[in-house]
Amino acid sequence: MLKIERIVKTYGGKRAVDGLSLRIRPGEICGFIGHNGAGKTTTIKLVCGILEFDSGEITVGGHSVKTEPLACKRQIAYIPDNPDLYDFVSGIKYLNFIADVYGVDAETRGERIREYAGLFELTDDLSGLVSSYSHGMKQKLALVSALIHDPKLYILDEPFVGLDPKAARTVKDIMRAKCDAGCSVFFSTHILEVAERLCDQIAIIKNGKLVASGETERILGDSSLEDVFFELEEGKI
Repeated sequence: MLKIERIVKTYGGKRAVDGLSLRIRPGEICGFIGHNGAGKTTTIKLVCGILEFDSGEITVGGHSVKTEPLACKRQIAYIPDNPDLYDFVSGIKYLNFIADVYGVDAETRGERIREYAGLFELTDDLSGLVSSYSHGMKQKLALVSALIHDPKLYILDEPFVGLDPKAARTVKDIMRAKCDAGCSVFFSTHILEVAERLCDQIAIIKNGKLVASGETERILGDSSLEDVFFELEEGKI
């Protein structure tokens, strides 16, 4: 579903992403781990086509991010760590706008909005202006908007920040259900326990380089993800 091959991104002479390669198959949840400034968000923005890379290749569902950007974006839902929504429209107008962008018909969008707004307990708030929403409500609205066009690849940057425990559990359940149906999830997180329990695959980045990646059980061995992560950070592995 997602193939990243030897990607390089340079800022001011410094490599923010340095020869990174990663593959995520249909049905997999991949957790992307690294300290602040390691290159997680830059990598995610390269995958989404928000930033251009210097060399390498990224494909989504077999389509090149560089030469077939629209074909890639049709298959992607991206939620940044701090969603920048349109404050001066209502929640429902925002969701309808996103549905229009992706060409989702009225009946389908209505069913999906009812389902996912209900799961996130947001239904009664959709008539209100987005500017009146709390950070957590905006995060929920962004999540609902990501589900409207039923993408094949979900790319989430710190998706659990600002969510209450019930909403966080809902996100985990949706992620697992979508992957069981053949979709893929690529998400960054600082919550190592969540990544350890939820992910089929783990990728750990340090100073722009992928220092470990593979099936979660193989990466962990007899250790916890926290132990593995800090041993890699300290150069003990």
